[in-house]
Amino acid sequence: AQERGYYEKEGLKPEFYTPSDPTTVLQTVGAGRDAFGISYQTDLLLARAAGVPVTSILALTQRPLQGIMVLADSGITRPADLAGKTVGYPGIPSQEAFLTTMLASDGASMAEVDLVNIGFDLVPGLVSGRVAASLGAFWTHEPILAAQEGFATEMLKVDDWGVPPYYELILVANEADLDSRRERIEGFLRATRHGYQDAIADPAAALAALQAASPEIDVAVETEGLQLLIPVWTDANGEFGTQTAHQWQDYATWMADNGLIPAELDVAAAWTTDLAPQATPAA
Repeated sequence: AQERGYYEKEGLKPEFYTPSDPTTVLQTVGAGRDAFGISYQTDLLLARAAGVPVTSILALTQRPLQGIMVLADSGITRPADLAGKTVGYPGIPSQEAFLTTMLASDGASMAEVDLVNIGFDLVPGLVSGRVAASLGAFWTHEPILAAQEGFATEMLKVDDWGVPPYYELILVANEADLDSRRERIEGFLRATRHGYQDAIADPAAALAALQAASPEIDVAVETEGLQLLIPVWTDANGEFGTQTAHQWQDYATWMADNGLIPAELDVAAAWTTDLAPQATPAA
């Protein structure tokens, strides 16, 4: 969208950057220091429970990307197979809830596994044998990295084992801006949607634009990852960016049941489709 001038056509000149600490995205958007941010449905609900005024305005993926990564020859094919094994994870509480649910869905419990914090060394921890499984890996990324090192892996996806479907990645804005800067937000959404539609139609051009903007990327990894991502950018009707009350509420209920957010949290205020852009005409 940026490379093809779609934002400029909307009268916008956004600056895209990766913060030194990506966990601060919701705070900077909530404080008005950033106009938009890319975050996670889980983190947005946690932030709203803490009083941060951020709202999801677009779903960038329609389903979870997380799971438990294991070596293909490990013999681990389902959560119950993790009994007696060491599971590494980045120390994020919501991922403990993922594991609890996945194990319970398969008749096992947390008491049967040894959960250790390995930070984000999910691939090194697994291929080195330090852990038997890595929780929190994205099936669009870490298995590709492991394969580059010669290790075949399998993924136990969270939503295949009891965790309700959720939007892994979302585009967020400050709640106060939804009215005061509505026109700007709608323009940003139109341009963003147009860019994603073009990327779906022409992945090679999208990768070329990405490489031009970020020369440091591993093109081979991103090429394979993009092919996995494209199908989850759109819903069952082929629409990009959609959000539903059902998916937001079901996941929020699961988070509340696992003690991550209060049951009385106003989930409806956490997201909106009122600003969803109309379909962009073909270029």
